[in-house]
Amino acid sequence: MNRIIVLDSSPLGLLFQRPGFQKADECREWLKHHLSRGVRVIVPEIVNYELRRELLRLRRTSAVTALAAFIRAVPGRFVPIKTAAMDLAAELWAQARQHGKPTADIHALDVDTILAAQVLAEGWQPAEFVVTTTNLAHLSQFLPAELWTKL
Repeated sequence: MNRIIVLDSSPLGLLFQRPGFQKADECREWLKHHLSRGVRVIVPEIVNYELRRELLRLRRTSAVTALAAFIRAVPGRFVPIKTAAMDLAAELWAQARQHGKPTADIHALDVDTILAAQVLAEGWQPAEFVVTTTNLAHLSQFLPAELWTKL
């Protein structure tokens, strides 16, 4: 088991869905299981942004409040974006395009490359962390990633 689980927006978003929605209930149980085993759970700033903007668009203010509380619940859970991460994100974006493997439209803010760069800029060794997602194709070209349902 990896010591650090980095949440992408898909599993993080499930945590703030209504009770009774099966996939969300499963995700909350999954998280409880990992937390009870002492796994460190991380929310990168770009993931917070991606989920928060959607919750605000949907006017889900209680979910926005719950997201903020979840992030604040544990010191170090929230990883802010640093300039070095944004510089690395630009490099990853360019390399992915040069290799014919873009992760977003050329005009889009590429959250996947920023997420990858944020995690890589933290200096964790690949054996120390995994990014949990539903989007393996994009993230796994940059760093260890796994479907949250497989951990």
